[in-house]
Amino acid sequence: MRGTVPGLLAAAAAVAASFLVHLLLPAVPVLTAAVVLGLLAANVPGSAAMASGAWKPGLALAARKFLRAGIVLLGLKVSLVDIAGLGWSALGLIVVLVLAAFAGTYAICRLFRLPGDEPVLIASGFSICGVSAIGAMAAVRRTRAEDTVVPIALVTLCGTLAIAALPLAGRLLELSPEVFGAWAGASVHDVGQVVATAQTAGGTALAAAVVVKLARVVLLAPLTAAAGLLARRTDTRKGGSREDRAGTGSRPPLVPLFVLGFLALILVRTSGLLPDPVLEGAAVVQDLLFAAALFALGAGVRVRTLFASGARAAGAALTSWVLISGLGLAVAVLL
Repeated sequence: MRGTVPGLLAAAAAVAASFLVHLLLPAVPVLTAAVVLGLLAANVPGSAAMASGAWKPGLALAARKFLRAGIVLLGLKVSLVDIAGLGWSALGLIVVLVLAAFAGTYAICRLFRLPGDEPVLIASGFSICGVSAIGAMAAVRRTRAEDTVVPIALVTLCGTLAIAALPLAGRLLELSPEVFGAWAGASVHDVGQVVATAQTAGGTALAAAVVVKLARVVLLAPLTAAAGLLARRTDTRKGGSREDRAGTGSRPPLVPLFVLGFLALILVRTSGLLPDPVLEGAAVVQDLLFAAALFALGAGVRVRTLFASGARAAGAALTSWVLISGLGLAVAVLL
């Protein structure tokens, strides 16, 4: 554990810097700042040597463990009572939206010839809940941490783009607060980005956005389980090649333990046992964990590696973002 201290301290400093950037420039989300700082740390002379040397054990711990802990805490934002209030028809529409967004994004990424697990990771992040979905899907598929950086960077940057673009589009289309909120919840990626987008239209829009978004978040567990089952069957057919790639002797988990923790905390939140100050504190801790994890992931990538598929990945992401925005608007109008 002593060897992880330098990297953890670097991550802590980066988290503080990310929050400071957000404080000075509110239009720049904390997670976006954390990714950018990580990329800078990995590619600026001096810090690059530290990122690949003394910081590496601590950053590896942050990238893996902190991201998963943040996903677990995400469960405290989801109340099944609030989601049930949407009604069965609305829930059915949201399920169809997520499946269509996942399938459409995956197909677009394949058309752009993105390598490895990038298509499925980008599809997960764009259709469900951003960074959290990418982390969960990567765990099930035993994807290397460095291979998640491009999907995470794209889902973070496109979500940031939505914060500026959707309010402008909503005003041009003269959408009511309820419809605009549902649109934000149906099409924006991370929960924080949804809040930042929807609050521009007031409390009514924000309330609608959060409920619709959390209905999408719940689907993280079944889609992760489906991906886990597929990964296990693929390993059986290929004689464990994915296990060899991951360097483990075990089969991919059907549902990772941290996803079960996510589900458990959904039940805790639904029970109403935790007071608001505890929930608010957990939300702050989640933001800190995600920021540290994203800095660590960014610090593991060299720019030349990022640009290997970066242009094609950016094109695929923007195309997918337009698709999901259109699907989300259609669902919002129907809701």
